[in-house]
Order: sequence, then C-alpha cells, then structure tokens
Amino acid sequence: MAVAANEPDTAAGSAFLSRDFRLYQSARLFVILGAEAQSVAVAWQVYQITHSALALGYTGLALFLPGLFVMLAAGHAADRYDRRGIILICYSVQFVCTAALLWFALHGIQRIWPIYAVLVGIGLGRAFSGPASSAMVPSLVPKEHFVNAITWGATIYQIANMAGPAVGGLLFTLPLTGELARWNGAAIVYSFTLAMLGLFIVLVAMIRTRLEQTEKKAFSLNTMLAGMRYVWETKLLLGSISLDLFAVLLGGAVALLPIYATEILHAGPRGLGLLRAMPSVGALVVSLTMVWRPIKHHAGKIMLICVGFFGAATVIFGLSKTMWVSMAALVIVGASDMVSVVIRSSVLQLATPPEMRGRVSAVNWLFIGASNEFGEFESGLTAHWWGAVRAVVVGGVGSLIVTGAAAVLFPTLRRADKLTAESLVNADLKLDISDPE
Repeated sequence: MAVAANEPDTAAGSAFLSRDFRLYQSARLFVILGAEAQSVAVAWQVYQITHSALALGYTGLALFLPGLFVMLAAGHAADRYDRRGIILICYSVQFVCTAALLWFALHGIQRIWPIYAVLVGIGLGRAFSGPASSAMVPSLVPKEHFVNAITWGATIYQIANMAGPAVGGLLFTLPLTGELARWNGAAIVYSFTLAMLGLFIVLVAMIRTRLEQTEKKAFSLNTMLAGMRYVWETKLLLGSISLDLFAVLLGGAVALLPIYATEILHAGPRGLGLLRAMPSVGALVVSLTMVWRPIKHHAGKIMLICVGFFGAATVIFGLSKTMWVSMAALVIVGASDMVSVVIRSSVLQLATPPEMRGRVSAVNWLFIGASNEFGEFESGLTAHWWGAVRAVVVGGVGSLIVTGAAAVLFPTLRRADKLTAESLVNADLKLDISDPE
C-alpha cells in the first residue's frame, strides 16, 4: 500500500483550490438540501396517513433493504466502472422516484405502499451511488488536502442537513392561494427536491477529472467479498465502522421525531423541522472548528469519547418534555457524531489502497445504512413495543455500552493517533506485532 510520508496540509480552505472539488461539493449542497426537505415531507405524510410509529420505521427499512442485497456488487462496480457515470445514473433514478412522490401528493394518494415502493427505488439508487461517491473524493484533490476535503465535505453535508429539514417544514406549511391552492405542502417540497436533483446532475456532469476504474477483474463472489475481507483483517477499520454501526443503530432517535413533535413536545411540522435541524447545528459548529483546528493526535480516543457523548445526549433527549432541552440535546448529538464521522471517513480512505476503495466504501455504506435507515426501523419497532420515550432512552444507554465495549475489543482504534496514512497503517502493524493473539 502506498503511504503518504508527509503531514497533511492544514490550510483551512486548501481542498477548494481544486475546481472539481468545488463543483462536487456545490452539487452535494443542493442535493442534500433537497433530500432532507423531502425526508420531512415523507415522514409527516406517512405519519398523517397511518398515525403509526411502526409505519415510520418501515420508511427507514425501505431505504435500507436494497443496499443490503446489492451493496457488494455496487462496491465492485465503483472499482470497475467510471464513478462519475454511476453517480449520474443513480441520481437520475432518484429524480424519477421524487417525481413519483410528487404525483402521489398531487393526487391525494392515501395508501402507504406506493410511498414505500418509491423509497425502495431511492434506496437502490443510494446503494450504488454511495460507494462511487465516497471512492471518487480522493480523485478530486491532491492527497495532502484529503483530510481537509473530508472535513469540508462533512461541513457542507451538515449545512444542508441543518437547512434542509427547516426548509422542508417551512415549505410544507406555506399558505397556498390562487392556482397553487390545489397543491399541498408535500407537493411543494417534492417540487423543490426535483429542482435540487436537477442542479446536482448538471454540476456533476461538469466535473473534468478523469476517474479511471482500477479493478479489471470480472464480477465474481471472490472479488465482491474482497472489501469485506479487507475490513475484517484491518482491525482499525473494523473497529471504527463497527462502533458507528452499533452506537447509531441503538441511539438513533431521528425516526421518532414526528412523534416527539406531535405528541410529546406539541410543536407541529415547523417544530419537526427545527428538531431535525438541531443535530446539524451542532455538527456544523464542530466541523467548522475542525477545519481551522484539525485533529492532530489521539484520534481514536477522541472518537470513543465523542460516541459516549452521543449516547448520553440521546438519553437526555429521550427524557425531555421541553422543546429547548430537546433541541440542546440534539445539538450535542450532532456535534459528537460529527467528530466520529470525520475520523471514521478519514481512516476509511487513508487506510485503504486506491484499488479497493469502492468495495471498502461499500462495506462502510452497508454499515452506515444499517445504523441509519435500519436504525430508523429499529427505533420504530421498539417505540411500537415500549413507547417512544423508552425506545430512545434504552437506545442511548445501549450506545454507551457499545462505546465501552469497543474501547476494550479494538485497542488499535483506541491507540490511533494522527490522521495520516503512515500513522494509521503503522499503528495497525505495531499492534499486530505487540498483540499477536
């Protein structure tokens, strides 16, 4: 594996010196803004139709299941074919799916299964675009700017993640008169999402970087499983991904926010938009701080501590019946999760050779999908059994337990220091030598 010998450039805006990085991050800003606005409309629409926590959980399951079946093939495709082309095809599929949601909203569809079917299509597009997008980023910037690019990418994601739900809640409740009177809030939101998807496709098509495939072998079970084997054998990767999987799987409360906004905090659609935005407020503050003051040492310990804060803040949110306390807890949730995201994403790419990035990214996306979309299903199911408050509190306690277990089971992660390829690889090798068992 090629190893970077130098420290990464710590200039705050170094990644933006690359034209293609600027184009890609602008495209991401638009498309995430639209997707987050759409998620508010879908969640509110599903809950208004069903008044069921379990039905909200199924929306996450519909997004997650396609990835479960195709993710390994998606990773190999990202290593074999042009990653930009894969991204454009996948987001064109999502454009069609959002157009279907708009049609449902305009025609007043009151059945839930068509919405689930469309979410499956969106999940399929995400399953193939996720590994390709993650593996493409190192091609857009010089290697010395990579950690800065990861941090800015996470920052832009959080800006859109913060604004998107608020925009979705605002558009959903707009008073409509005249020709627009026959429209409803969901239709307005879906139209906005279509516009954002269109801008994304145009900007990505303008990227000039030659994104050559590195995997020449044909599809086979062996080549598709190569990423899984690499993650299993690289304990640093296995530890960082596993920690995120189980902590967020247990601690995810986002799927239950419509219930909290409606029945516990009595805040309505705009309150839901604010609650959805709060994790991104915390994440944005932390990510901007990390742009100017990047993590230089003790990355593994910092990640473990922050995941612990994530679990504790989840418990506080679950017990809160006051809007400002709930919002503050969600800010801490987002802030602590952001540190984990930057460290894990940096480790993922820096500790993986270029020819394996698509397949290793696929494994990561499978784990992330499990912790997010499947986590929404888990939250909906446990809320159906125990009630929303108990489900969130038990999940937060579970995240704390997982953090302690990860610190014991993955000493490589605990001892990880600098976010450079050389430091991360050497840490893994040193631990293998010192702890041969």
